[in-house]
Amino acid sequence: MEKTIEIDGKQIRFESKGSTPLRYKKQFNQDFFVDIMKMQQLSNVKKNQQLSYEELQMLDMEVFYNICWVMAKTADISIPEPLEWLDEFETFPLMDILVEIQELITNSIEGKKK
Repeated sequence: MEKTIEIDGKQIRFESKGSTPLRYKKQFNQDFFVDIMKMQQLSNVKKNQQLSYEELQMLDMEVFYNICWVMAKTADISIPEPLEWLDEFETFPLMDILVEIQELITNSIEGKKK
């Protein structure tokens, strides 16, 4: 599954496929699915509701950047390492991007129903 979105005036492709979890593990030495489950905490927060201090402490924002990078890298193997890639953007509206690629993230953990 693939999606292209505009970030800082650039068209960026994101893709989720079978190799995505292994690419993530190889790059970050973390389990892709465990880190995605960390994101679940955000889905429990209602729109315009602030996270509590305890909830913020549990969130590791680096996970969100890593998930964005690995899905971009899966779509385009030529993109550079995470920090170099992020340096290419003047702005990187993380929360907006996560909303845009949410379906890709969900698709990577759910099976297809018959």
